[in-house]
Amino acid sequence: MCQESQLAKLGLFDAKVPRYTSYPTAAHFGPQIGAAHFQSWLGQVPAGSQISLYVHIPFCRTLCWFCMCRTQGTRSDAPISAYVAALKQEISLLRSHLPKDLSLSRIHWGGGTPTILPPEMIRDLAAALCEIAPLAPGAEFLVEIDPNEFDQARCEALIDAGLTRASIGVQGFDDTTQQAIGRSLTFDRVAQVVAMLRHGGVQDLSTDLLFGLPNQTLAQIRQSTRQLLSLTPDRVALYGYKHLPAMIRRQTMIPSETLPKPEDRLELFRAARAICLEDGYQQIGLDSFARPGDSLIHARETQDLNQGLKRGFQGYDNDPAEVLIGLGASAVSRFPQGYAQNASSTAHYMAAIKTGCLASARGHAFAGEDHLRGRIIQALLCGFAIPRAQILAPCPEMAARFDTLVTEACAAFPGILVETTDGAVVTEQAQAITRVIARHFDAYEAVVTDAQTGTNTDTNTETNTGTNTDAVAPAVTAALVNMTPG
Repeated sequence: MCQESQLAKLGLFDAKVPRYTSYPTAAHFGPQIGAAHFQSWLGQVPAGSQISLYVHIPFCRTLCWFCMCRTQGTRSDAPISAYVAALKQEISLLRSHLPKDLSLSRIHWGGGTPTILPPEMIRDLAAALCEIAPLAPGAEFLVEIDPNEFDQARCEALIDAGLTRASIGVQGFDDTTQQAIGRSLTFDRVAQVVAMLRHGGVQDLSTDLLFGLPNQTLAQIRQSTRQLLSLTPDRVALYGYKHLPAMIRRQTMIPSETLPKPEDRLELFRAARAICLEDGYQQIGLDSFARPGDSLIHARETQDLNQGLKRGFQGYDNDPAEVLIGLGASAVSRFPQGYAQNASSTAHYMAAIKTGCLASARGHAFAGEDHLRGRIIQALLCGFAIPRAQILAPCPEMAARFDTLVTEACAAFPGILVETTDGAVVTEQAQAITRVIARHFDAYEAVVTDAQTGTNTDTNTETNTGTNTDAVAPAVTAALVNMTPG
């Protein structure tokens, strides 16, 4: 049985590891992949297939100090209007390069604050997106909602556009903690938003809470968790606040000495987790929870890595599409051939689009063992196991290499990662260090190790979703985070 002291030696409290919302992580994207690759990959999307769309809206009325996402503040709607015009032009460019007869399995609006868009812009953008392809039967249209930037008119516009799921950025309800991160949100306000959505017919609600905030106590996170669950959301994500003030200037507003120690962070997570489990939620992967009957629970049990539970830039999902196309500044697209990311700067993104060019500025083309290692890491983070048959299904020729990698990893984590007749499993007591185990399969681990010692200067990250704790958008942040859950 794994003792916490053993896990601590392996990095439970101090290891710096990626969230692995992609493999390789965004920190390893480079300028060798640009618009030409993106255009070529668009043309190779099979006709008649399903694709997903992610749309990044980087604007916020106020910038919360804790946020790690690619955002910018604005008091005026003028820059938002210009940006939406660029998005519509990008949509036209994509249509000219994509094959016909596609359908959409997912549309996801993230940010920033997507609900900063006025109702007429919401309708306009949604209509433009549907010109790329129609929604497939059972498709999901999800929008991240800031409760402070939401009203009845926006609600009706989103519902008219086909909204099926709302992701409500909560973070917490305790006033003291909220003020410490430059945010103000009351339980009553979130309850009003939930009622508004449900009255309009949107029943699928995802929410998120943050732990590890300044001066946060067990009593505070327990109260916030209970208050949130009283609204019966379908999904709850528990994300850990990551303090990187040297790279995210807004975080300098949060004094480092007010933050809980790693051991206390773990206790905060465990307290919130216990309440979710007591309320009947089931844990999904490392940091998410779903009510019985939710599609993520079914996906978790699916014996198919392509059709089952996945971990991506927007957190855990069950999107069946192999292709994700990101629109907007900093948005990432995923293809079977690799990743392509738009220019991070809003100005640079808009300048490229206005010239009639695609805005891809960096990315990664899969090569060598990328697919094999990526599938292993995905399986670990989604199911705490490495199922040999499922991972090798698309690449049986790599069986010998798979066996070597797994055997070496089990030797590196004795009693923690245990070999089975079909791969390996992480013991239940050691699941908290699953990302440390995943790093063992990361062929780019040398860069990760350098970053741990402070010598790496990569400026991109994967962030997790909610009001974007794991969004597509990169910020000027490290791609590494403390090992405590979330």
